[in-house]
Amino acid sequence: MSNKQTTEQVALGIRRRVFEHVMRNNGGYLSQACSAAEQLAWLYNEQLVLGAPTLPMIPAPFAGVPSASNTAYRTGAGYNGPAEPDLDRLFIAPAHYALVAYAALIEVGRMAPEGLQLFNQDGSSVEMIGAEHSPGMEVHNGTLGIGLSTAAGLAWGRRRRQHSGRTWVFMSDGEVQEGQTWEAVQACAHHGIDSVFAIMDVNHQQCDGAMTTVMDVRDISSKFRAFGATCLEIDGHDLTAMRDAANEPHAGQPLIILAHSNPFQGMPILRERFPRLHYVRFNSEQERARMNHSIAADLGIDPIDLARPSQPASVRVQSK
Repeated sequence: MSNKQTTEQVALGIRRRVFEHVMRNNGGYLSQACSAAEQLAWLYNEQLVLGAPTLPMIPAPFAGVPSASNTAYRTGAGYNGPAEPDLDRLFIAPAHYALVAYAALIEVGRMAPEGLQLFNQDGSSVEMIGAEHSPGMEVHNGTLGIGLSTAAGLAWGRRRRQHSGRTWVFMSDGEVQEGQTWEAVQACAHHGIDSVFAIMDVNHQQCDGAMTTVMDVRDISSKFRAFGATCLEIDGHDLTAMRDAANEPHAGQPLIILAHSNPFQGMPILRERFPRLHYVRFNSEQERARMNHSIAADLGIDPIDLARPSQPASVRVQSK
Protein backbone atom coordinates (compact mmCIF):
# COMPACT_ATOMS: atom_id res chain seq x y z
CA MET A 1 0.00 0.00 0.00
CA SER A 2 1.24 3.52 -0.81
CA ASN A 3 2.47 5.49 2.17
CA LYS A 4 1.88 8.80 0.43
CA GLN A 5 -1.90 8.95 0.14
CA THR A 6 -4.92 7.16 1.49
CA THR A 7 -6.97 5.25 -1.05
CA GLU A 8 -9.77 7.81 -0.61
CA GLN A 9 -7.31 10.54 -1.58
CA VAL A 10 -6.15 8.56 -4.60
CA ALA A 11 -9.75 8.15 -5.78
CA LEU A 12 -10.41 11.88 -5.42
CA GLY A 13 -7.17 12.63 -7.27
CA ILE A 14 -8.24 10.36 -10.13
CA ARG A 15 -11.53 12.23 -10.51
CA ARG A 16 -9.82 15.61 -10.35
CA ARG A 17 -7.26 14.68 -13.02
CA VAL A 18 -9.85 13.25 -15.38
CA PHE A 19 -12.12 16.28 -14.82
CA GLU A 20 -9.30 18.72 -15.62
CA HIS A 21 -8.35 16.78 -18.74
CA VAL A 22 -11.93 16.64 -20.01
CA MET A 23 -12.50 20.35 -19.42
CA ARG A 24 -9.25 21.41 -21.08
CA ASN A 25 -9.73 19.08 -24.04
CA ASN A 26 -13.42 19.86 -24.52
CA GLY A 27 -14.63 16.31 -23.90
CA GLY A 28 -13.68 12.86 -22.71
CA TYR A 29 -14.51 9.80 -20.65
CA LEU A 30 -15.81 11.45 -17.50
CA SER A 31 -18.47 9.12 -16.11
CA GLN A 32 -15.93 6.27 -15.99
CA ALA A 33 -13.94 8.31 -13.46
CA CYS A 34 -17.12 8.79 -11.45
CA SER A 35 -17.92 5.09 -11.32
CA ALA A 36 -14.48 3.47 -11.18
CA ALA A 37 -12.18 5.82 -9.23
CA GLU A 38 -12.46 3.90 -5.95
CA GLN A 39 -12.00 0.54 -7.66
CA LEU A 40 -8.78 1.50 -9.47
CA ALA A 41 -7.51 3.43 -6.46
CA TRP A 42 -8.07 0.37 -4.26
CA LEU A 43 -6.35 -1.95 -6.73
CA TYR A 44 -3.26 0.20 -7.19
CA ASN A 45 -2.93 1.71 -3.74
CA GLU A 46 -3.48 -1.32 -1.55
CA GLN A 47 -4.59 -4.57 -3.16
CA LEU A 48 -2.09 -5.35 -5.93
CA VAL A 49 1.34 -6.73 -5.07
CA LEU A 50 3.54 -5.02 -7.66
CA GLY A 51 7.19 -4.18 -8.12
CA ALA A 52 8.60 -0.78 -9.04
CA PRO A 53 7.89 0.50 -12.58
CA THR A 54 10.42 -0.56 -15.20
CA LEU A 55 9.54 2.01 -17.88
CA PRO A 56 10.21 5.78 -18.10
CA MET A 57 7.98 7.98 -15.95
CA ILE A 58 7.13 9.98 -19.07
CA PRO A 59 6.00 7.38 -21.63
CA ALA A 60 8.15 6.96 -24.70
CA PRO A 61 6.64 7.36 -28.18
CA PHE A 62 5.03 4.39 -29.87
CA ALA A 63 7.93 2.25 -31.05
CA GLY A 64 6.08 0.17 -33.60
CA VAL A 65 4.67 -3.32 -33.47
CA PRO A 66 6.85 -6.25 -32.35
CA SER A 67 8.87 -7.86 -35.09
CA ALA A 68 12.22 -9.49 -35.76
CA SER A 69 13.62 -6.04 -36.57
CA ASN A 70 12.02 -4.34 -33.54
CA THR A 71 13.48 -6.28 -30.67
CA ALA A 72 13.24 -3.28 -28.32
CA TYR A 73 9.43 -3.43 -28.33
CA ARG A 74 7.87 -3.27 -24.87
CA THR A 75 4.28 -3.49 -23.68
CA GLY A 76 2.94 -0.92 -21.23
CA ALA A 77 2.88 -3.51 -18.44
CA GLY A 78 6.18 -2.19 -17.14
CA TYR A 79 4.28 0.59 -15.38
CA ASN A 80 2.86 -2.17 -13.18
CA GLY A 81 6.37 -3.43 -12.45
CA PRO A 82 8.24 -6.55 -13.56
CA ALA A 83 6.51 -9.85 -14.37
CA GLU A 84 8.00 -11.78 -11.46
CA PRO A 85 6.59 -15.14 -10.26
CA ASP A 86 5.51 -13.83 -6.85
CA LEU A 87 4.00 -10.55 -8.09
CA ASP A 88 0.47 -9.83 -9.30
CA ARG A 89 -0.50 -9.06 -12.89
CA LEU A 90 -3.32 -6.71 -13.90
CA PHE A 91 -5.38 -6.56 -17.06
CA ILE A 92 -7.49 -3.48 -17.80
CA ALA A 93 -10.19 -5.17 -19.85
CA PRO A 94 -12.25 -2.11 -20.98
CA ALA A 95 -9.69 -0.14 -22.98
CA HIS A 96 -11.90 2.96 -23.04
CA TYR A 97 -11.18 3.38 -19.31
CA ALA A 98 -7.59 4.27 -20.30
CA LEU A 99 -7.81 7.91 -19.19
CA VAL A 100 -8.96 6.80 -15.73
CA ALA A 101 -6.25 4.13 -15.57
CA TYR A 102 -3.55 6.66 -16.52
CA ALA A 103 -4.80 9.01 -13.81
CA ALA A 104 -4.55 6.15 -11.32
CA LEU A 105 -0.95 5.46 -12.36
CA ILE A 106 -0.09 9.12 -11.81
CA GLU A 107 -1.78 9.29 -8.43
CA VAL A 108 0.21 6.33 -7.07
CA GLY A 109 3.50 7.56 -8.55
CA ARG A 110 3.88 5.07 -11.39
CA MET A 111 3.69 7.62 -14.21
CA ALA A 112 4.63 11.30 -14.35
CA PRO A 113 1.80 13.87 -14.61
CA GLU A 114 3.38 15.08 -17.85
CA GLY A 115 2.50 11.74 -19.40
CA LEU A 116 -1.14 12.72 -19.55
CA GLN A 117 -0.23 15.63 -21.83
CA LEU A 118 0.62 13.01 -24.47
CA PHE A 119 -2.89 11.56 -24.36
CA ASN A 120 -4.25 10.81 -27.85
CA GLN A 121 -1.40 12.66 -29.58
CA ASP A 122 -0.03 11.43 -32.91
CA GLY A 123 2.87 9.08 -32.31
CA SER A 124 2.13 8.71 -28.61
CA SER A 125 1.81 5.45 -26.70
CA VAL A 126 -0.67 7.14 -24.33
CA GLU A 127 -3.64 6.11 -26.44
CA MET A 128 -7.21 7.27 -25.92
CA ILE A 129 -8.32 3.64 -26.25
CA GLY A 130 -5.57 1.79 -24.42
CA ALA A 131 -3.47 -0.61 -26.50
CA GLU A 132 -0.85 -3.14 -25.50
CA HIS A 133 1.90 -0.48 -25.62
CA SER A 134 -0.05 2.02 -23.50
CA PRO A 135 0.92 2.70 -19.86
CA GLY A 136 -0.41 -0.02 -17.56
CA MET A 137 -1.60 -2.18 -20.45
CA GLU A 138 -0.21 -5.58 -21.41
CA VAL A 139 -2.66 -6.62 -24.11
CA HIS A 140 -5.36 -4.86 -26.12
CA ASN A 141 -8.69 -6.04 -24.76
CA GLY A 142 -11.19 -3.51 -26.10
CA THR A 143 -14.53 -4.11 -24.46
CA LEU A 144 -14.87 -7.29 -26.41
CA GLY A 145 -15.18 -9.73 -23.53
CA ILE A 146 -11.65 -11.11 -23.88
CA GLY A 147 -10.08 -9.66 -20.72
CA LEU A 148 -11.17 -12.49 -18.46
CA SER A 149 -10.06 -15.07 -21.02
CA THR A 150 -6.65 -13.44 -21.22
CA ALA A 151 -6.36 -13.60 -17.43
CA ALA A 152 -7.50 -17.22 -17.34
CA GLY A 153 -4.91 -18.29 -19.89
CA LEU A 154 -2.11 -16.43 -18.15
CA ALA A 155 -3.10 -17.76 -14.73
CA TRP A 156 -3.21 -21.33 -16.06
CA GLY A 157 0.30 -20.91 -17.47
CA ARG A 158 1.56 -19.30 -14.27
CA ARG A 159 0.21 -22.20 -12.23
CA ARG A 160 2.08 -24.69 -14.43
CA ARG A 161 5.22 -22.70 -13.71
CA GLN A 162 4.38 -22.67 -10.00
CA HIS A 163 4.07 -18.89 -9.80
CA SER A 164 2.45 -17.64 -6.61
CA GLY A 165 1.32 -14.24 -7.93
CA ARG A 166 -2.34 -13.53 -8.60
CA THR A 167 -3.90 -12.43 -11.89
CA TRP A 168 -6.33 -9.54 -11.52
CA VAL A 169 -8.77 -8.14 -14.07
CA PHE A 170 -10.56 -4.81 -14.00
CA MET A 171 -13.75 -5.25 -16.03
CA SER A 172 -16.88 -3.37 -17.06
CA ASP A 173 -20.38 -4.80 -17.03
CA GLY A 174 -20.81 -4.46 -20.79
CA GLU A 175 -18.47 -7.43 -21.13
CA VAL A 176 -21.14 -9.82 -19.89
CA GLN A 177 -22.92 -9.27 -23.21
CA GLU A 178 -20.09 -11.24 -24.82
CA GLY A 179 -19.99 -15.05 -24.78
CA GLN A 180 -16.25 -15.29 -24.28
CA THR A 181 -16.60 -13.92 -20.75
CA TRP A 182 -18.70 -16.93 -19.78
CA GLU A 183 -16.34 -19.37 -21.52
CA ALA A 184 -13.50 -17.93 -19.43
CA VAL A 185 -15.40 -18.51 -16.18
CA GLN A 186 -16.17 -22.09 -17.20
CA ALA A 187 -12.53 -22.72 -18.09
CA CYS A 188 -11.32 -21.38 -14.74
CA ALA A 189 -13.83 -23.52 -12.85
CA HIS A 190 -13.08 -26.62 -14.91
CA HIS A 191 -9.33 -26.33 -14.36
CA GLY A 192 -9.65 -25.15 -10.75
CA ILE A 193 -7.90 -21.85 -11.47
CA ASP A 194 -8.51 -19.81 -8.32
CA SER A 195 -5.66 -17.32 -8.81
CA VAL A 196 -7.94 -15.24 -11.08
CA PHE A 197 -9.58 -12.26 -9.38
CA ALA A 198 -11.82 -9.72 -11.12
CA ILE A 199 -13.56 -6.56 -10.04
CA MET A 200 -16.27 -5.37 -12.40
CA ASP A 201 -17.46 -1.77 -12.63
CA VAL A 202 -21.22 -2.33 -12.79
CA ASN A 203 -22.36 1.17 -13.76
CA HIS A 204 -25.17 -0.09 -16.04
CA GLN A 205 -23.95 2.14 -18.90
CA GLN A 206 -22.44 1.48 -22.31
CA CYS A 207 -21.67 3.32 -25.52
CA ASP A 208 -25.25 3.44 -26.79
CA GLY A 209 -26.90 4.26 -23.45
CA ALA A 210 -28.25 2.34 -20.51
CA MET A 211 -27.51 -1.39 -20.72
CA THR A 212 -31.12 -2.31 -20.06
CA THR A 213 -32.12 -0.61 -23.31
CA VAL A 214 -29.26 -2.02 -25.42
CA MET A 215 -29.27 -5.64 -24.26
CA ASP A 216 -30.55 -6.39 -20.78
CA VAL A 217 -28.26 -8.87 -18.99
CA ARG A 218 -30.55 -9.42 -15.99
CA ASP A 219 -29.09 -11.16 -12.93
CA ILE A 220 -25.41 -11.57 -13.76
CA SER A 221 -24.42 -12.69 -10.25
CA SER A 222 -26.55 -15.84 -10.59
CA LYS A 223 -25.03 -16.48 -14.00
CA PHE A 224 -21.48 -16.17 -12.72
CA ARG A 225 -22.21 -18.66 -9.95
CA ALA A 226 -23.90 -21.06 -12.37
CA PHE A 227 -20.84 -20.94 -14.64
CA GLY A 228 -18.53 -21.79 -11.74
CA ALA A 229 -17.33 -18.54 -10.14
CA THR A 230 -17.48 -17.31 -6.59
CA CYS A 231 -19.35 -14.05 -7.05
CA LEU A 232 -20.00 -11.22 -4.59
CA GLU A 233 -21.98 -8.01 -5.02
CA ILE A 234 -20.82 -4.84 -3.28
CA ASP A 235 -21.12 -1.05 -3.36
CA GLY A 236 -18.49 0.02 -5.89
CA HIS A 237 -17.58 3.08 -3.81
CA ASP A 238 -17.21 1.23 -0.49
CA LEU A 239 -13.55 0.48 0.11
CA THR A 240 -14.22 -1.66 3.17
CA ALA A 241 -16.55 -3.84 1.10
CA MET A 242 -13.83 -4.27 -1.54
CA ARG A 243 -11.29 -5.32 1.08
CA ASP A 244 -13.67 -7.84 2.58
CA ALA A 245 -14.69 -9.23 -0.82
CA ALA A 246 -11.10 -9.84 -1.89
CA ASN A 247 -10.66 -12.13 1.13
CA GLU A 248 -13.67 -14.31 0.29
CA PRO A 249 -12.72 -18.03 0.16
CA HIS A 250 -13.01 -19.38 -3.40
CA ALA A 251 -10.99 -22.58 -3.63
CA GLY A 252 -10.98 -23.94 -7.17
CA GLN A 253 -12.98 -21.03 -8.58
CA PRO A 254 -12.29 -17.55 -9.93
CA LEU A 255 -13.45 -14.70 -7.69
CA ILE A 256 -15.67 -12.12 -9.37
CA ILE A 257 -16.54 -8.92 -7.44
CA LEU A 258 -19.50 -7.06 -8.88
CA ALA A 259 -18.96 -3.43 -7.82
CA HIS A 260 -22.25 -1.61 -8.35
CA SER A 261 -21.34 2.00 -9.02
CA ASN A 262 -22.78 5.42 -9.75
CA PRO A 263 -21.79 7.07 -13.07
CA PHE A 264 -22.47 10.49 -11.46
CA GLN A 265 -20.42 9.88 -8.27
CA GLY A 266 -18.77 13.17 -7.29
CA MET A 267 -20.22 14.97 -10.33
CA PRO A 268 -24.02 15.03 -9.93
CA ILE A 269 -24.50 17.51 -12.79
CA LEU A 270 -23.89 14.58 -15.17
CA ARG A 271 -27.37 13.30 -14.28
CA GLU A 272 -28.78 15.67 -16.87
CA ARG A 273 -26.88 13.73 -19.55
CA PHE A 274 -28.47 10.39 -18.62
CA PRO A 275 -28.60 7.91 -20.30
CA ARG A 276 -25.90 9.06 -22.80
CA LEU A 277 -22.88 9.22 -20.50
CA HIS A 278 -20.25 7.12 -22.29
CA TYR A 279 -18.28 10.09 -23.65
CA VAL A 280 -19.01 13.63 -22.53
CA ARG A 281 -18.96 16.27 -25.25
CA PHE A 282 -20.02 19.84 -24.58
CA ASN A 283 -22.78 21.32 -26.69
CA SER A 284 -21.54 24.89 -26.18
CA GLU A 285 -18.94 26.94 -24.34
CA GLN A 286 -21.70 28.00 -21.95
CA GLU A 287 -22.41 24.38 -21.02
CA ARG A 288 -18.70 23.68 -20.64
CA ALA A 289 -18.29 26.65 -18.29
CA ARG A 290 -21.37 25.66 -16.27
CA MET A 291 -20.12 22.09 -15.83
CA ASN A 292 -16.65 23.39 -15.01
CA HIS A 293 -17.92 25.47 -12.08
CA SER A 294 -20.41 22.85 -10.86
CA ILE A 295 -18.01 19.89 -10.90
CA ALA A 296 -15.10 21.87 -9.47
CA ALA A 297 -17.29 22.84 -6.51
CA ASP A 298 -18.29 19.21 -5.96
CA LEU A 299 -14.65 18.08 -6.10
CA GLY A 300 -13.51 20.84 -3.74
CA ILE A 301 -11.18 22.63 -6.16
CA ASP A 302 -11.09 25.87 -8.11
CA PRO A 303 -12.69 25.86 -11.57
CA ILE A 304 -10.28 25.10 -14.41
CA ASP A 305 -8.93 28.17 -16.20
CA LEU A 306 -10.26 27.24 -19.63
CA ALA A 307 -8.38 30.11 -21.27
CA ARG A 308 -5.04 28.64 -20.19
CA PRO A 309 -3.80 25.72 -22.28
CA SER A 310 -2.36 22.64 -20.62
CA GLN A 311 1.36 22.72 -19.92
CA PRO A 312 3.42 20.84 -22.52
CA ALA A 313 5.03 17.58 -21.54
CA SER A 314 8.70 17.60 -20.58
CA VAL A 315 9.43 15.23 -23.47
CA ARG A 316 7.61 15.78 -26.72
CA VAL A 317 6.55 12.91 -28.94
CA GLN A 318 8.84 12.46 -31.91
CA SER A 319 7.87 10.86 -35.19
CA LYS A 320 9.62 7.55 -35.63
